[in-house]
Amino acid sequence: MLLNERLYKSLYRIRRAEEEIGKIYPTDKIKSPVHLSIGQEAISVGVCEALRPDDVVFGTYRGHAMYMAKGGNLNAMVAEMYGKETGCTSGKGGSMHLVDPDAGVMGTSAVVGTTIANAAGTAYALKLKKSDQVVVSFFGDGASEEGVFAETLNFAALKQLPIIFVCENNGYAIHTSQCKRQGRPEIAARAEAYGIPSTVIEGNDCLKLYDATTSAVESIRSGGGPVFFEAQTYRWREHVGPNEDFHLGFRDPAERQPWVENDEVARIGALLPDADRVAIEAEIEAEVAAAIEFAEQSSFPPASELMTYVYATEYATPSAAAPVKKAA
Repeated sequence: MLLNERLYKSLYRIRRAEEEIGKIYPTDKIKSPVHLSIGQEAISVGVCEALRPDDVVFGTYRGHAMYMAKGGNLNAMVAEMYGKETGCTSGKGGSMHLVDPDAGVMGTSAVVGTTIANAAGTAYALKLKKSDQVVVSFFGDGASEEGVFAETLNFAALKQLPIIFVCENNGYAIHTSQCKRQGRPEIAARAEAYGIPSTVIEGNDCLKLYDATTSAVESIRSGGGPVFFEAQTYRWREHVGPNEDFHLGFRDPAERQPWVENDEVARIGALLPDADRVAIEAEIEAEVAAAIEFAEQSSFPPASELMTYVYATEYATPSAAAPVKKAA
């Protein structure tokens, strides 16, 4: 499959899956809050398409796009939102805590900024193992105000870690504009200050992100250190949930309009022959419908699962050759 076909398939899958999730959400079948990636899909798709299957990614609570773009199991994602035992965390994590290690999705978190450090720790471990795997840390512009952001970038630069930091800058931290929160809005410039090569990628451009990531990955696999992208984008829906939030007054519909008119899903789709595009769309529609049916038909976890994985039941002491059993 050609690059544009792969990109469109991934973009369309994310858009349609989230649109259907948005329709289901008000019914209360979905048991956790959802933070939709609609409008921001191009960042995850452009970056993840340039990665190998064994490369790993960490993300935020707005992580559906990253999860799917990296190859995360769609059935398991939807079932997780339903709170079903077939979900990717057995129904315990919900929309904000997605994981699929087989696809290199090492986790998302509801706590702002936390996975930045997790990603760097994994990158450090891979470097010590002399692996040529690459780690990508996705986070929002709001996370750049957390202390962990500065600390982790400094550590990554010092240790020359094999990591790409991707700031998905949609201009808002919940309801507060970036210009009201930050004295200097150029987040990439802050990364540069730590000695990390940094690039601002404008226009939510999937192909530019793919090219930039391809170059960064080649550099890192050849022994280069961390790279930073500030990818400018825009969130179409409300912060959490499927609706719009313009009535709250903190942003204007006119601000979103250019992003809608230059929708990257439609732009990439228009690069394909009509027959190819229609075939991809039909395949994805069937896949999304099947994932929803899978979630609907799956069972809720039994009561016996309530305390599973809450406490460690065994651990290895420094002097022990075998694990020591502990009561749960």
